[in-house]
Amino acid sequence: MSRPNQSPERRLELVPVLAHTFAEFGYRRTTTAELGERCGVRENILYRLWPDKRAMFVAALDYVYQLSEKTWNELLARADDRVSPAELILDYESTHQGEFGLYRIVFAGLSETDDPEIAEAMRRLYGRFQHFVRKQVKAHHDGVAVPAVTDPGLVAWAIVGLGTVANIGRELGLLSVRARKRLVGEVGRALLRDWADEG
Repeated sequence: MSRPNQSPERRLELVPVLAHTFAEFGYRRTTTAELGERCGVRENILYRLWPDKRAMFVAALDYVYQLSEKTWNELLARADDRVSPAELILDYESTHQGEFGLYRIVFAGLSETDDPEIAEAMRRLYGRFQHFVRKQVKAHHDGVAVPAVTDPGLVAWAIVGLGTVANIGRELGLLSVRARKRLVGEVGRALLRDWADEG
């Protein structure tokens, strides 16, 4: 009897390590030897799980979104009705946004968009973030009597942009912790308010 294929489980186990390594060194400076060492396996094990370094990077990008979505869904599952889902996520992100440094893998991906597979992975990543936030923006305005003027999709893109700017501010030392908190929390809430109050 053959052993069951444990590749999916092994990938799930190793992909967080890949993501943190790519976030630390970027795409080009990360070697598969370094990835293997960080994962505690030989390189050939990585190549049994992924065909090449690009596939490992794409898997790490997907992990960044999956981790955010899991965190937000757990947060929303514990929510009460006093704060809307969008406000709850903005409040959470105003304090925790970027704290694990995984935004750096996203920055690395942006510098590799001449590679079609990485460019597609980046489109998928940002599209998934925007879609999730858009859903929360729409939920925020359920039952509001004032008709929406601004497309919730555009509001969602603006909120995703706030997160990106906060990470740039963190990375370059341009924004203090307090300023980043206000940027994501206060400006994010202003975007929600302005969307409902126009018209």
